[in-house]
Amino acid sequence: MSRAVDGSKRKDHRKKILKRAKGFWGRRHSNFKTAKDAVTRALSYAYRDRKDRKGDFRELWIVRINAACRAEGISYSRFINGLLKAGITINRKALAFLAIEDPEAFKAIVSQAKAAVGA
Repeated sequence: MSRAVDGSKRKDHRKKILKRAKGFWGRRHSNFKTAKDAVTRALSYAYRDRKDRKGDFRELWIVRINAACRAEGISYSRFINGLLKAGITINRKALAFLAIEDPEAFKAIVSQAKAAVGA
């Protein structure tokens, strides 16, 4: 039995891969064999990095909170410990936003944390 080399399923599959490889450098955007490998790798990196993005933002928020805390004369770790002891539950994203957008409210939270930790 002869082998189908120009069937619609095969064309559609190749077209889908090459469409995803649009903008890739060199032969990787036009040659199916190399494009297939490049797209597979790109998709696995995209999946991995969607998970990593959460940690990256958490790091950014912590850096911002730490900078704002240092301006108030307390370290980040003592500040977080103070929040825990004071019973204040607010996430790092909101704290970082407060530190930038509403410094007065952040100062009030810092003073409560300082009082709770005894600094």
